[in-house]
Amino acid sequence: MLKTDSINKQIFRLSIPNIISNFSVPLLGAVDTALMGRLDNKLYLGALGIGSIMFSFIYWGFGFIRMASTGLTAQAYGEDNPKECGLLLQRSIGIGIISSFLLVVWQWFLADVSFIFITTSPEVEKLTRTYFHIRIYAAPAALCLHAFHGVFLGLQNAKYPMVLTVSVNIVNIVLNIVFVIVLGMKIEGVAYATVIAQYVGLILAGIMFTFRYRYLITTWNLSIILEPSQLGRLLSIGSDIFIRTLCLIFSQAYFMARSAALGDTVLAINTILLQYIYLLAYAIDGFAFAAESLIGKYKGAKDMLNLKRTTRQIFLWSFLFGGMFMIVFIVYGKELLTVFTDKELLIKQATPYLIWIIIAPIVNVAAYIWDGIFLGATASKPLRDSMILTMVVFLIAVHLLAQYANHGLWGALTLFLVSRGIVLTILSRRHLFNSSQND
Repeated sequence: MLKTDSINKQIFRLSIPNIISNFSVPLLGAVDTALMGRLDNKLYLGALGIGSIMFSFIYWGFGFIRMASTGLTAQAYGEDNPKECGLLLQRSIGIGIISSFLLVVWQWFLADVSFIFITTSPEVEKLTRTYFHIRIYAAPAALCLHAFHGVFLGLQNAKYPMVLTVSVNIVNIVLNIVFVIVLGMKIEGVAYATVIAQYVGLILAGIMFTFRYRYLITTWNLSIILEPSQLGRLLSIGSDIFIRTLCLIFSQAYFMARSAALGDTVLAINTILLQYIYLLAYAIDGFAFAAESLIGKYKGAKDMLNLKRTTRQIFLWSFLFGGMFMIVFIVYGKELLTVFTDKELLIKQATPYLIWIIIAPIVNVAAYIWDGIFLGATASKPLRDSMILTMVVFLIAVHLLAQYANHGLWGALTLFLVSRGIVLTILSRRHLFNSSQND
């Protein structure tokens, strides 16, 4: 049994690099938002918000590649099975390549379907389509990077994903500034910057894996890589996570669609305010990613005692971290609005909704951390079922609170996150902490 100090060291060894890398993701979103928010027309800001949600559907939807490979690789690591770790990378990359090919081929269909569900002005739709049909060509690199990230985390290596994420986002930010400010491009410049940065990241991931983990690739025999029981397990877990993530992104997309229905001004306000939520989520996800790695390792090693102790300590540190964010949002919440836009009227109209941002750091933590714990344990079915249930809660809440306009919309989103935490807490005893339970 590990002492609490030892568990805390492992948590911070994994979580700090993840927090650093995750911080760079909303930073990129913030730069994109700031660049579009300073153009001569607020339509660019709305188009960026809608376009980002569309790609959230795609990349978060296929995030099962990273999530499934993290949990399974961590369990193989805990079992001291390096060969299976290498095979998991090969299987995950194969799924990523096939999936991205289909996305590129079906891009026009995907865009058309998106605008069936998202109601916005014709001007915003036109700009969003321009952004979408450029950025879609980053899909092969983005999905293969999911595989590399997942395996690195499963191998208890959070430094490589940090280097990858930070490098990709720095390249992206620099190219954004060059294309938009220097070359005078608009939303198409942001899209081209993303495509180039993703392929730079994929090249770097291949170099890093070869440098340190080449020994894990012991075979290129397709019959072994595609071994039915192991591939089936990966796909089964992946399908559960895909459904779970699809429900999550649908809920966020529905939030944006309802924002757009309230007008371009509300859409612009909520696009800005969501940057606060993304910043919080990515920061807390540093602990959630650490949970995936550690919980998976202890499940693979069949060490239930340290699994429970790690869960308790991760929750402790996550709530403390969330409390720090709450203080920052209370003190500097209004000032941070000026980072995203220089429009005084927009800042004034956004200010009344900051109350939802202030309470988010505490009420959202349980949902984020339980996600990581369930993923590490590859308890994918309860994760899927709980998300379906809470999505229904969210949709009902949106309609019941519609009379309160944008405050009602934010109230429904908050209820969605709170209910996720409550449901997963209830399910954890049966699916995580029952030593006789096999998920």
